[in-house]
Amino acid sequence: MKEMRIGLLGLGTVGCGMLQVLARNAGEIERRAGCALKVSSATARDLDKQRPADLSNVALVKDAMQIVRDKDIDVVVELIGGYEPAYALIMEAIKCGKHVVTANKALIASHGNEIFQAAQEQGLIVSYEAAVAGGVPIIKAIREALSANRIQRMVGIINGTTNFILSEVSDKQRSFSDALSSAQLLGYAEADPTLDVAGVDTAHKLMIMAATAFGIPLQFSSVYVEGITEVEVQDVNYAKELGYQIKHLGIAKRVDNGIELRVHPTLIPTHSILANVSGVMNAVMIDGDAVGSTLYYGPGAGSEATASAVIADLIDLSRMLNSAPEHRVPHLAFQPSALSDIPILDIGDTQTAWYLRLQVEDKPGVLAFITRILSELGISIEAVLQKDTATDGNKIVPLILLVYPVEGSGLKRAIEQIEASDDIIEKVISYRLESV
Repeated sequence: MKEMRIGLLGLGTVGCGMLQVLARNAGEIERRAGCALKVSSATARDLDKQRPADLSNVALVKDAMQIVRDKDIDVVVELIGGYEPAYALIMEAIKCGKHVVTANKALIASHGNEIFQAAQEQGLIVSYEAAVAGGVPIIKAIREALSANRIQRMVGIINGTTNFILSEVSDKQRSFSDALSSAQLLGYAEADPTLDVAGVDTAHKLMIMAATAFGIPLQFSSVYVEGITEVEVQDVNYAKELGYQIKHLGIAKRVDNGIELRVHPTLIPTHSILANVSGVMNAVMIDGDAVGSTLYYGPGAGSEATASAVIADLIDLSRMLNSAPEHRVPHLAFQPSALSDIPILDIGDTQTAWYLRLQVEDKPGVLAFITRILSELGISIEAVLQKDTATDGNKIVPLILLVYPVEGSGLKRAIEQIEASDDIIEKVISYRLESV
């Protein structure tokens, strides 16, 4: 093949970045791929919009299905995002015998099983490196570089928006809403930031990583998800006093009775590498039984950073086109017939250490009452931080506890009993704690 002809669906930030990188590094890319990568046609919602990329040699097509069904197109690159029309376009591309490269994490996390099965039946490739962590080659590392390992755990900061917001809260003592406004002003957060701040975007990426690492089917509904909207400056500061930072993590862990898949704000030791990942950067720590702990760090979004991953998939694809389907790297790293039915644990069955903050009456016996309830439920206290902030007429003080690992369901029972006391003024604030 002298030239790989590409149909590009989407001319947004990443699509234009892809065209710019292809134009700037054409010679270098061709030396690696063994052929030229040419975007023959492209589509977007507004074809008349001014864009930073040179489109003079690209046929602009209004109907995306026209590109998908074009017999002269070898590969379809889907950068539209969302479920529809992306799902219909990708399935039609596969039906028409075309390979697909996508950056669509929501679609892969939720409908990847059907997409991969359809591609497998046609002997086609669907690549998705850009769906997770932008320019960080995390999928390739899991599928190929770490393929000798039984992966035990993955812990990641894989959403730049939430990491930027928490960095602002921690470093500049800003409220969540103030930090979010800054993220939107700088272009790090969308006008509607729900998918980011509610943790859904991180959960999409975690599901894809976990399926690739553990050889399980994609099952997005099984991921436990908490966002960062309730994180307060005071908890960030109390965590610091105790030697921790609060980060929004995606955690996939292999345990004796299944796999944990959870996304939530988490206390991690201040000295850990992940605790020092700031701003919009992404980082993933992977523990394998042979290699030990490895770290992958870089920009998780951005025009050319994400385009870098898309083009890397295209180069890989160009190298594999002449190989028999059975000799290619499987979509989810494991052979399709060898995917496992390892159960995903309910969040109540997962065991972690915890941070608790209580607003209590400043009087004798309150701490003894709390410790008695915890003790009766088999929960041990690691540390206590009692803040003497009572003023004239105000006898309410914060009490912070760190407790040793306990199942989520057990801690929930303890909190319910503690909150039933008149001495506990507000609901108990709780965050999980991880050693990373």
